[in-house]
Amino acid sequence: MDTVIEKIRQDAEEFSTGEEEILRRAGSVIRDGGLVAFPTETVYGLGGDALNSESARRIYAAKGRPSDNPLIVHICRFEDLSGIVAKVPDEAVKLAEAFWPGPLTMILHKSEKVPYETTGGLDTVAVRLPASGAARKLIEYGGGYVAAPSANLSGRPSPTDAESVKEDLNGRIRMILDGGAVGIGLESTIVDLTVTPPQILRPGYITESMLRKVLGEVDTDVTIMHDGSGQKPRAPGMKYRHYAPKGELVIVEGKPDNVAAYINLRTAEAAGRGARTGILCTGGELSRYRADVVQCLGERSDEESIAKNLYAALRLMDREHVEKIYSESFEAQGLGQAIMNRLLKAAGHKVVKV
Repeated sequence: MDTVIEKIRQDAEEFSTGEEEILRRAGSVIRDGGLVAFPTETVYGLGGDALNSESARRIYAAKGRPSDNPLIVHICRFEDLSGIVAKVPDEAVKLAEAFWPGPLTMILHKSEKVPYETTGGLDTVAVRLPASGAARKLIEYGGGYVAAPSANLSGRPSPTDAESVKEDLNGRIRMILDGGAVGIGLESTIVDLTVTPPQILRPGYITESMLRKVLGEVDTDVTIMHDGSGQKPRAPGMKYRHYAPKGELVIVEGKPDNVAAYINLRTAEAAGRGARTGILCTGGELSRYRADVVQCLGERSDEESIAKNLYAALRLMDREHVEKIYSESFEAQGLGQAIMNRLLKAAGHKVVKV
């Protein structure tokens, strides 16, 4: 299969005639059961018809994704939510008013319209209304309901640009819409509204404190910061190892002096055995480290930059054939919770405290 790549402005609200034609063609691919990768404000998504069970199967096959891992259904208008859920609760209306369009996914009881292939066999469905204008227009042309996990091979770091999508899925899907680098760089926050109190199943840009301001009491699933691989996944990213580079990743936690000393010792030992080494660090500590690849994620005070750069840094390690990777740890609060959640998943929960 030849994968067609087309340029598009991801954040536009109005499009040129040429862009409209590209989006119409991409929507037609989805309506015909094919797959299209496209940019959102979080990461690139791999879109297929959410109401077509065969399209869901094709998404799982293209990604090599376990079929019990639910897909997120993307919509382009809030009014469309009622078409795929059994009931729109008051909490969903409040969250939509506060955060949609945006990086928030809600889990609700599904209607019969949504096939179990899309929901990973669950009676609930995860739904998001993305902020990207190109994404919403594609969803409209694609029939209004587009299932879209991240556009990468299962387990790999999520793609934040079209080149990363091409690395993983070229020849596996019909189209890639290239909108340049995304804005946020981490997947959406997922909140389960089928339980009381509502529960965060995956942290993201929309933090627990932000949700509490809208809903009041909000719970957080314990597996967000611990290994939940033994549980049936209730939402994307809960059960399996995700976001992982090819090399072994270890997170090092402790005082900065101890962390730097430990990482430099371990990278020197690995280099002595002939392994290529890499380090993920913050700007204030950059000069301390020695390795084949030392990648600064941003200043520790700027968590948005760290979030935006994380997946690109992990993919850089793969392109540089790094075998041993060490990363500084981050505070598990606010956006830092989402950063640490992704790092822990990528490292298979390998953490050293020094």
